[in-house]
Amino acid sequence: MYYLNCFFTYSILGYFLETIMSLILKYDFESGILYGWWTPVYGFGAVIIILVSKYLFKHLHMNRFLETLIMFFVCALILSVTELVGGLLIERVFGVVFWSYENQRFNLGPYISLEMAFVWGVSSVLFVYLIHPLLNKIIKKIPVWLTLILTFLFVIDFTLTFITGFNN
Repeated sequence: MYYLNCFFTYSILGYFLETIMSLILKYDFESGILYGWWTPVYGFGAVIIILVSKYLFKHLHMNRFLETLIMFFVCALILSVTELVGGLLIERVFGVVFWSYENQRFNLGPYISLEMAFVWGVSSVLFVYLIHPLLNKIIKKIPVWLTLILTFLFVIDFTLTFITGFNN
């Protein structure tokens, strides 16, 4: 249940982060393809970072700087691949492109770029050392009944999205 709670927590926080950023930056943008207040790519990304950092910290016995540097590059690569796969799936399944980095100087196709890989690396380090430690105690206290309700709602949302098409 812990990783499922992490998935929901960070999917919901990712949705709100993107929504707030679109208001601040004044651009028309909807976070994700689902109808609910979650953006699953953030949930998947967070769980991946948690698992990768746990593995790296368990197996690397270096000083903190080297561990952090390795984590930066590994997470930047893994999250870029996650973003690529997500973008390709959304485009193939729904026929929609939600984001494109083709206007960035160091893009590697529409869904990944060196600039964003850098953002993912920095975000991963901040996530592992600041954000997740702050929220971890709260995540561990999420009751099972709430997780089950969120899972039920997520499955309904996911099913409706596939039946009706993407969220406009």
